[in-house]
Amino acid sequence: MSVNEKLQKVLATAGFDSRRAIERAIVAGQVMLNGELATLGVRVAPGDRIVYLGRSFKVPETQREETRVLLYNKPEGEICSKQDPDGRSTVYERLPVLPSGRWISVGRLDINTSGLLLFTNNGELANKLMHPSSNIDREYLVRVHGTVTEGIRKILTDGVLLEDGVAKFTDVQESKNNEHAQGTNRWFYCTVMEGRNREVRRLWESQDLKVSRLKRVRYGNIFIPSYVRNGQWIELNDKEIAELHKTAGLEVPEKRRFVPKTAQAKERNVRKLKGGGRKSNKNPRYGR
Repeated sequence: MSVNEKLQKVLATAGFDSRRAIERAIVAGQVMLNGELATLGVRVAPGDRIVYLGRSFKVPETQREETRVLLYNKPEGEICSKQDPDGRSTVYERLPVLPSGRWISVGRLDINTSGLLLFTNNGELANKLMHPSSNIDREYLVRVHGTVTEGIRKILTDGVLLEDGVAKFTDVQESKNNEHAQGTNRWFYCTVMEGRNREVRRLWESQDLKVSRLKRVRYGNIFIPSYVRNGQWIELNDKEIAELHKTAGLEVPEKRRFVPKTAQAKERNVRKLKGGGRKSNKNPRYGR
């Protein structure tokens, strides 16, 4: 990393918190740098030791990793924690191993929800994408058991008082899949602007409707490609990463320069998925 980077940027990139929250902690005297109280605007060097709200961090000696983002198609039954005392499968088990740093999840999906999850090694990007002020919409495909009238759709888009405040869908559209649907199970696309816990399920349940399937299909302007099946991932390209930075209100990074080995591995992974391979891409190692 650069010796000229500010303390708050280093901690934000490492995934400790948003840059503004870190700045507030520095002003409040809650951050130590090499055993002394840190001051706002101080710059750090490789090897410096930081204590942020009781959590220790050593500034790495190597160059800061370029921003990388994965799109993972989460199956039902996996949890979004890194470890589970009950031995359940976690989303992290299938991700590629980073040479340094760690994958940070952009939001979460509950165990019974499938679909799009983003992971990045850039903590500042992850925090900005999750922050309510970014106003990023998330679109879900949901199978609802019960009768969904126009009146119910209007209530859901006008707003419903839940236990943690008013929530609403910004859009509810019936799916074309309903042309072949049978019985009282119907498919809908719905969009929310927040990431509250079980928000989509709770909104439908507030109208005495039961959600029998739920899949996230879009986060901002990122969709799941049709060739990425459950349990598989792809790495976003430079254009998609730049668009995510713009969406989050961050400066667009320079174009990444992967070493040939890494670039070839990325291309092989996409070719394999497009070719219809059924095996999950579990824990391949990308060199840099």
